[in-house]
Amino acid sequence: MLGTESLLLSALGARGTTGSLLGAAAAYGFARFQGWTPVVPPRSLAGGLAATLLIGVIAGLYPAFRAARLHPTVALNAT
Repeated sequence: MLGTESLLLSALGARGTTGSLLGAAAAYGFARFQGWTPVVPPRSLAGGLAATLLIGVIAGLYPAFRAARLHPTVALNAT
């Protein structure tokens, strides 16, 4: 269950799926503009999404681990 919220937010947010799809669309459009055959490997889409999820997990877990080391009242006042 660790990082579930950060995984969902990064996958569903503008950084995740939308960013991967926009990148693929940009590559497709550039290839068409140059007269090339557009090829966007599914591995590159999966890699972009995996990188987004990894960054989302790190960004979600790092503050949680820091707050877990603090006394609860100190963690609540740190905002």
